[in-house]
Amino acid sequence: MISNLAYYIISAVIVLVILLGIYLMSRVKTARLGNGLSALGLLAATITILLKYEIIEIWQLHIYFQIGIIIGLVMAFKVKMINMPQMIALLNGLGGLASTIVGGFALYQIGAGADTFSIISSVLAILIGNITFVGSLIAALKLSRIISQKPVRIKFYGVFIILNIILMVALIFVSAFIKNIELIILLASLILSTLFGLIFSLSIGGADMPITISLLNSLSGVAASISGLAIGDPLLVAVGAIVGASGLILTRIMAKAMNKPVLHIIMGKTTISHKQPPKEKEELKETFIQTKDPYQIFDEAEEVIIVPGYGMAVAQAQFLVKELTDFIKSKGGHVRFAIHPVAGRMPGHMNVLLAEVDVDYDDLYDMDSINDDFKDTDLVIIIGANDVVNPSAKTEEGTPLYGMPILHVDEARNIFIFNYDTMPGYSGVDNPLYTSDVHLFLGDAKVTLQEFLNHYKK
Repeated sequence: MISNLAYYIISAVIVLVILLGIYLMSRVKTARLGNGLSALGLLAATITILLKYEIIEIWQLHIYFQIGIIIGLVMAFKVKMINMPQMIALLNGLGGLASTIVGGFALYQIGAGADTFSIISSVLAILIGNITFVGSLIAALKLSRIISQKPVRIKFYGVFIILNIILMVALIFVSAFIKNIELIILLASLILSTLFGLIFSLSIGGADMPITISLLNSLSGVAASISGLAIGDPLLVAVGAIVGASGLILTRIMAKAMNKPVLHIIMGKTTISHKQPPKEKEELKETFIQTKDPYQIFDEAEEVIIVPGYGMAVAQAQFLVKELTDFIKSKGGHVRFAIHPVAGRMPGHMNVLLAEVDVDYDDLYDMDSINDDFKDTDLVIIIGANDVVNPSAKTEEGTPLYGMPILHVDEARNIFIFNYDTMPGYSGVDNPLYTSDVHLFLGDAKVTLQEFLNHYKK
């Protein structure tokens, strides 16, 4: 058994290691090391708690440790990069489920003689943990396209959300003042939180999924911290608070990048459908007739910016993007990548995909640092991006995109678009770039990019 003094010292070291890992993850070049340190810290925290409270024997620990390694390795090799957003959502959900189990266990173990604080903490852990679990599960199903990514709204959605919150608050008060009804409290908590998680997550459209994932990540940390309060464990409180705080900071950054208040997303005010009917692909292709050869534009371009998006991830075209980048550099061009904060389906999605193919970290620029350079750019190459470059965000009031900061690709001298089609993105808002002076390469980005590069291999 670990003594209390040793436990507090070990806990302090673990917290510092996790904080250092998060700090390192804020820089691209050290992100991998930071991720490894944070994972190591969480593993150490789990083992420390198991040994401190003598939950399992040492020989059992070795068995579970090996099982965890096998499962982790299988997932690491089997899960493709394109499936990483739904994997992150699923892991967030498992964190919420763990907090729900701890909260439920604490509620039953507390008994009639428990103090009010412990009871409230247990119920809160169940509520927030289960909301996180159910919401993350729905997010993972949406990202996997097992269920529709379009927002599903029930009638009187706002009234339901407010009423559900009132009932959950009332349940907390009831649990604090009425004893010996633990089973009723547990069942009621699970029902209310499941309904909230289902209806909330189903109402979120694909365009708001990055914020949703980071919000659920924050909730998983909050639930863990509260469950730590319920069982009186300071290490769980500290680690959960770190996850919750970092997730909340990320959520604020993502919400600011989309110019959407988090409360509006929760209340479903940002996923309204655009009323303008989408134009047919053929009509868009005939709107503007290009007179300049795209290969001539490409050959003459010296300053090039590539804008990756979710379509690149779907097509798994990052390997060809790397090949295109190397080719531009080989002919003396200067190429950079413009990364919108919400490009893809999770924070950092594009960075991860480009790192997979060894794109130089120094070539990646965030929106704020590169937006002013588009007007001096010879060529912008858009690969699978739509909403994050849609100029309608500046003009189309009343649409989900209006007011969202975008990459100013429309200011560039020339634009190539390698997108699957000319249909609107997840926001449902038509993109006027398709009807302007651009070169469209429609189809699977992996195919169209290969065809473009083959022109120079003849």
